[in-house]
Amino acid sequence: MSISSTDHVVVPENGADAEVVENIENASAEAAPEVTFATLGLPEGVVRKLAQNGVTTPFPIQAATIPDALAGKDILGRGRTGSGKTLSFGLPLLAQLSGGHTEKKKPRGIILTPTRELAMQVADALQPYGDVLGMKMKVVCGGTSMGNQIYALERGVDVLVATPGRLRDLINRGACSLENVQVAVLDEADQMSDLGFLPEVTELLDQIPGGGQRMLFSATMENEISTLVKRYLSNPVTHEVDSAQGNVTTMSHHILIVKPKDKAPVTAAIASRKGRTIIFVRTQLGADRIAEQLCDSGVKADALHGGMTQGARTRVLEDFKKGYVNALVATDVAARGIHVDGIDLVLNVDPAGDHKDYLHRSGRTARAGRSGTVVSLSLPHQRRQIFRLMEDAGVDASRHIIQGGTAFDTEVADITGARSMTEVQAESAGNAAQQAEREVSQLTKELERATRRANELREEADRLTARAARERGEDPEAAVAAVAEAVAAVVVEEAAAEATAAAAAQAREERPRRDERGNYERRERRDERPSGGFNRDNDRGGRSFERRDERPSGGGFRRDDRRDGGDRGGFRRDDRPSGGFNRDNDRGGRSFER
Repeated sequence: MSISSTDHVVVPENGADAEVVENIENASAEAAPEVTFATLGLPEGVVRKLAQNGVTTPFPIQAATIPDALAGKDILGRGRTGSGKTLSFGLPLLAQLSGGHTEKKKPRGIILTPTRELAMQVADALQPYGDVLGMKMKVVCGGTSMGNQIYALERGVDVLVATPGRLRDLINRGACSLENVQVAVLDEADQMSDLGFLPEVTELLDQIPGGGQRMLFSATMENEISTLVKRYLSNPVTHEVDSAQGNVTTMSHHILIVKPKDKAPVTAAIASRKGRTIIFVRTQLGADRIAEQLCDSGVKADALHGGMTQGARTRVLEDFKKGYVNALVATDVAARGIHVDGIDLVLNVDPAGDHKDYLHRSGRTARAGRSGTVVSLSLPHQRRQIFRLMEDAGVDASRHIIQGGTAFDTEVADITGARSMTEVQAESAGNAAQQAEREVSQLTKELERATRRANELREEADRLTARAARERGEDPEAAVAAVAEAVAAVVVEEAAAEATAAAAAQAREERPRRDERGNYERRERRDERPSGGFNRDNDRGGRSFERRDERPSGGGFRRDDRRDGGDRGGFRRDDRPSGGFNRDNDRGGRSFER
């Protein structure tokens, strides 16, 4: 006889018996065993490390998935990002592979992720527990040193956390082989489908030998994802705790309809709120532009997009996590799958491409059961597009019309935490003033220490000088005074040298002005020359050029006076005889007469 068929409680009509029934129900609830990581079957070292990290109670998807994963079953998990899937597949993978032997270039477990940031976050989340079990893990993704990854594979890596493109490149180079993979995990398979990675994923999964364990996690189950499940998973156990739209109930959605000229001020006002804010835009140039505008407005902001190097992207994410940056301006590709604690507002400056992108953007907040706010800016002509987007995403968003000059009304300020730019600039100026005051205080202390040190050294020098004078039989006071005069003279010389150097520097700065003035004076002298052509009588041995207007008139050209010797070698048009040429003279005194 089963308990459920016979043991049942009939609620009595009087209040006294109702109290008895309530006590029975509370006792039954207390008798139910509490689910912990230890009861799920994880190794003791892993449970102890989880407790040290403050993780004691598993999330629903972890409690449902870990026992089946430890049993070696294929898992199909459906849940949104931020629901705790990383530990759901990561801890069983490490537990099953612990204690085995890994050959070089042949990992025994792989985890495929769509983006570099997600790969690094998965590795960071699992590395402490891998260290407890003595497992070697390595991140393989683009934008990082391939030589370092090849070197690690040569030494042997138990678990690879990889993006499909870089893993395929390593396999083509002969630096990695998947023939020994026992456990393969596909994380965020729907995002891989959106980013076009599925052909590479199928190529990699075809290289994994059959008989191993496969785990696939996705927020949605579309045609391409269903094909992967049917092709690579054998009798999978399905666990669906949170769907892609499961988080819409834990956050509030709002649409702010703004005019084009008010879009930038409203963005800056919302980004200046207290706390972490992630801002989504469509293009890389837009991310850089908005981040720069926010910085100019006094907001601590930075950009994150695919056009940045991996080192820069890692640095920006680290600054955002540590609170050095309050507003992160990101594109869809760069922000897919990133996890940062404490993001309580997502601002869509540009509309999402479709409802899936909107859900991915919204998933950056309200993670792990927390609440959050998603705000979308809409220009008047974008209202219909955004309303349809919300409908496809299953979101009931409130709508607010922002009139000119009312961007900071009470309702919008309560929703977004927006602050006026005057308040932000005042806070920024106050922070700068505090920093300057701290620097002044520090410099003052250093000056006081230097002054005390100088006085101590001067007293020590005077004491030693007096002792040396006494040893020589001289007057100590006179010796000290002489040293003081010498020091004063040196100080005067240094001051004079500094003054001379300053005067020389000023003279060098003024020299171009004197040169320019000199050019002007030469131009004035040129203008003072006498009119009527050139007169260079004193230049070349008395040779002069006279104006043609002063030559004697009549008879054309007369060149008789140019050479010594009168008629020799000259032309005289007026006196020449008529009738041809006469060559009576030889070459020595030849003349031509007509």
